[in-house]
Amino acid sequence: MAKERVLFMCIHNAARSQMAEGLFRHLFSDDFDVYSAGSDPQKVDPLAIKCMEEIGIDISSYRSKSLKEFEGQEFDYVITVCGNPYNACPFFAGGKKYFKQPFEDPSAFDGTEEEKLELFKKIRDELKDWLEDLYYSYMIPDDGCCNLSEEMEGCCGPIDKKF
Repeated sequence: MAKERVLFMCIHNAARSQMAEGLFRHLFSDDFDVYSAGSDPQKVDPLAIKCMEEIGIDISSYRSKSLKEFEGQEFDYVITVCGNPYNACPFFAGGKKYFKQPFEDPSAFDGTEEEKLELFKKIRDELKDWLEDLYYSYMIPDDGCCNLSEEMEGCCGPIDKKF
């Protein structure tokens, strides 16, 4: 059976969408092929790499990609993780289902290196919680596991992967 395809996107594809891609790959790569891109790609933020390393997820080989690289492709899920007062997040035609959840842009924060890293960790943790909720609420594979009319112990609960 072919894996479903997921595309995470934000403007720069430098922090939020990169962290979302890494988290989702780590948690759900058995069921999904996972990608990320942006409308104005920049270099992957070193603090995004560092905060992901702290939980055992290596995104150091990831690169920022333009949405243009995926033109003409179809995705089962297109997930936007940016948000700003102007709602200037990108749009990608080619998704079967769309989700949007705004997360603060940690790359735009001015502060000390330590303060910036703390914000990256906060956003990373918020992303992880939201992605798990999204998966269990809307994306779980239909393999009979979650038939709510049956009592099935250990089925469809939170992922038990340690970071």
